[in-house]
Formats: sequence, C-alpha cells, structure tokens
Amino acid sequence: MIVVAGEALIDLVPQGRGALASLKPALGGGPYNTAVALGRLGSPTAFCSRVSLDAFGEALLDGLREAGVDVSAVQRGTEPTTLAVASIDDGGSAAYSFYVDGTADRLFTAPAALPYGTRAVSFGTCSLVLEPGASAYEELLRAAAAQGVFTALDPNIRAGLIPDADAYRARFKSWLPSVSLLKLSEEDALWLGGTPQEWLAGGPSAVVITHGGDGLSVFTRDGSVLPVPGEKVDVVDTIGAGDTVNAALLHGLAALDALSAEALAALRVDDWTRLLRFAARAAAITCSRAGAEPPYASEVGAL
Repeated sequence: MIVVAGEALIDLVPQGRGALASLKPALGGGPYNTAVALGRLGSPTAFCSRVSLDAFGEALLDGLREAGVDVSAVQRGTEPTTLAVASIDDGGSAAYSFYVDGTADRLFTAPAALPYGTRAVSFGTCSLVLEPGASAYEELLRAAAAQGVFTALDPNIRAGLIPDADAYRARFKSWLPSVSLLKLSEEDALWLGGTPQEWLAGGPSAVVITHGGDGLSVFTRDGSVLPVPGEKVDVVDTIGAGDTVNAALLHGLAALDALSAEALAALRVDDWTRLLRFAARAAAITCSRAGAEPPYASEVGAL
C-alpha cells in the first residue's frame, strides 16, 4: 500500500483566453492527482486527507474510488472545498490563485496509525503550508519516517500561499532527515535555494528534479547525476504533470522492490534510467490532454 497524504481541491480551469474566460471545475490538488495516478497505474493506494461533505467533496471521493484508491483514511468536514483558479500561459504552463480560508482540508488531524500494509507515504504541496493542517501532516511525516516507512516529498511550491519564505525554507530543511525521496521541479529548486548535494546531505537517498519538456534528472548520494530527456508531445497544458511523475516514481520503485532508503540508494544506473523514462512517458501523456488526467497502466507500458 502506498499512502498519499495531502489536500484534495477543485481546480477552476479557464476554457479560453482572457481574465473572464469561462471556468470548468476539475478534480485536483497535487496529492490528490498523485493518488489518482497511482491508482490508474495499478498500485494499491490509499488517500489520507480531510475532504468536505459538500458536492465538490463527494465528487473528489468518487474520482478516487473510480481510480481504485482506498478512501477509508479520509476525514470529512462540513467546511467548503478549497478552490484553485488556474491561468494557462501560451506554453501550457499553469499558475494558480487559491481560495483556502476556512476550508475542510486545512483542518486535517494526524491519524493514530497508517493504513495496514503501508510501504510508503507521499507528501507535498499546499497541505504542508496551510495551518493548522500543515503541522499535522508534518507530524505524520516524522512519525512515518521514525517507523521506518519510506517517505516521498514534493514541495510543489505555491509561493502565493507562503507568507514567510525564509521560515518555509527553514522548515523544508527540517523535513529532510525524515525524507527518503525528494522530488521537485527546477522552479521549486530555484525558489528554495540550495543544491541537490546539500539536500542529500540532509537526509534523502535520492533527489529527482524535473526540467519541464527537457526531462528529469536524479542525483544520488554517491555523487552520480543521471539525466533522462523528456518525451516529445503536443502540450495542451501541464496541470498534473509533476504529480504524475511522483506517482510513476513510486509505482516504479515498488515494482523494483526499492521502497526503502537502503534499496533506493542501491539502485543501479539502468534501474534509474528505466524508472525516469517511465516517469517521463507518463508525464507526457498527462500534458497531452486538458487538466490533470494521468494515464492508465495500459497507456504507459511496462517499466
């Protein structure tokens, strides 16, 4: 079982150009997209979050169930669902404005235990920023790591939600001893400062950095750097592409029986090459269609 912990929200995606273009609601949130992508790839997956009892919340849970994701660990609340209004530039890249005050996912509380059979837990995005839920997710991260559970972190920076950048950067560094795999985009890396080597020294066994259409690279503790090119595709938008990479990496690591810090550190170059190419294929398919629509296993092919 791979558990994904974090927010589920509704993306309001423009259906044309201009500030007043009509908006189409879509199921979203970085952790939510990761859970759906894992389910579609065929990994046993559970979602750990707090979701509204409103109609959007019901639709979010339906989307998880349709992907085969276990929702028994999801908490519920009467507060409204978080909304994220997207804007898409000419290259298909998305930026977001968030409506988060008083929403359900902010009131997440750390569970007493992880679901039975948990092998890995994935964290990231808004859920690690917005209090009081952020502290609860942080508590869960540290508890999982202390129990020897494999942990993955994708900070997926949303700068507009972070009131004190320096405080967040310090908090990010404090998470690293509890992180097995760190994945982030080039843009996230620039915003956070530091280098993959510095982050590796802080705790993770590997750091994966995505480079948009140019592919992704892995940095490992032995000093190795392995880049893999991106898959060429006609980009509709990039919504959910990074989340698909998260899912593909976790799915592939499970297939390689590498969901432990020690096994991750021992992966060979050809294993990493297969894994990164698999993630690049999966992300390209997501970019080829509107919104966060990660691929199914039959679309991506074998690892």
